[in-house]
Amino acid sequence: MISQFFVLSQRGDHIVFRDYRGEVPKGSAEIFFRKVKFWNDDEAEEAPPVFNVDGVNYIHVKVAGLFFVVTTMVNVSPSLLLELLQRIALVTKDYLGVLNEDSLRKNFILVYELLDEVIDFGYPQTTSTEVLKSYIFNEPIMVDAGRLPPLGPAAMFMQGTKRMPGTAVTKSVVANEPGGKKREEIFVDIIERISVTFSSSGYILTSEIDGTIQMKSYLTGNPEIRLALNEDLSIGRTGSSSYDYRSSSGGPVVLDDCNFHESVHLDSFDIDRTLTLIPPDGEFAVMNYRMTQEFKPPFRVTALIEEAGPSRAEVLLKIRADFSANVTANTITVQMPVPSYTMRASFELEAGAVGQTTDFKEGSRRLEWNLKKIVGGSEHTLRAKLTFSPESHGNLTKEAGPVNMNFTIPMYNASKLQVRYLQIAKKSKAYNPYRWVRYVTQANSYVARL
Repeated sequence: MISQFFVLSQRGDHIVFRDYRGEVPKGSAEIFFRKVKFWNDDEAEEAPPVFNVDGVNYIHVKVAGLFFVVTTMVNVSPSLLLELLQRIALVTKDYLGVLNEDSLRKNFILVYELLDEVIDFGYPQTTSTEVLKSYIFNEPIMVDAGRLPPLGPAAMFMQGTKRMPGTAVTKSVVANEPGGKKREEIFVDIIERISVTFSSSGYILTSEIDGTIQMKSYLTGNPEIRLALNEDLSIGRTGSSSYDYRSSSGGPVVLDDCNFHESVHLDSFDIDRTLTLIPPDGEFAVMNYRMTQEFKPPFRVTALIEEAGPSRAEVLLKIRADFSANVTANTITVQMPVPSYTMRASFELEAGAVGQTTDFKEGSRRLEWNLKKIVGGSEHTLRAKLTFSPESHGNLTKEAGPVNMNFTIPMYNASKLQVRYLQIAKKSKAYNPYRWVRYVTQANSYVARL
């Protein structure tokens, strides 16, 4: 099955390396890194997650700036190995608290101990944090999270000067806090990834939400938890559009389909939309769901390109935030491919623009517009002037675009799926653990055609 497993830094340094079968030639990690670093097949910017070099299959994922890689000489399901790599990264994060190069180097003995239990002679055994606790005896060496830059989910919940408690991101599930006590708390994150395609006239062609309810529990004794969702939640489309996306409150939440973690009991779900579970250790998905019912997209994107004389053209990009003014989107990136014969691009931002940068990527021939944050209800505009080479060119609208947008919106969800309450079975009258419920929406494929 698996010949080797290794973790490389962004510089190509070996952090973790394990050879299970001795059948792949030495130097495979260096071959992999050179191939990924200098990948340029059909002008692709990044190497695909699966590729073959000299008969060796390389499968990798990039997590927190680190390359998690397996090699194999046989024909194995790529989706199986990609899922395994994601789970190894997740269980490592559960044990170390924070996943980065520094934490891996300081805890390499613990990481190798985990690997020996997860993979045996190249065959996956278990990736359950709860099961592994019976076999792992090394204590993690905690990395000071205060010195780390915001990374991944920790950065999602920045909201102006206020910050949601980010301890779920940097806390190990096995280590005690200073003083030997463990803080009783539970985190529930509703994470939604939106896919929307706008036509050239601004109409919505396709729209879809892939959502996950993630849970991470630091409760001792594994008490029973009741998680209540919208009472008007319904599963399965009826064929009619019961959700009026023009209204702010919306109607009932209609999900196309969903699935639940094995620990979830659905005895009362059909009655009052309540999930009952005893949470296992570590981070896990309580529920995955998909929604294609009409919903109000958080951003309206308008793009226009017009000729402005011989060998010149003008581009107009406009973004409107269609959500409440007390919500702020951050880390917004707008990209637009331009014709291959574009030589130069100059940009004109709106008056008083703050926290915005523009760039013309000559190698990939695309415009890039970065905005640090967008407040709900606001509108932003970018104008660009393109200069073409003298050679003949065709239809601009066919050779340019589409516009692609990436963003993160903390404390906002487009589906209107809500947690009504989070109830924990009490051990005593004084038992009152901390409960954190957080929402975040991200762009999966947010595209506007020209």
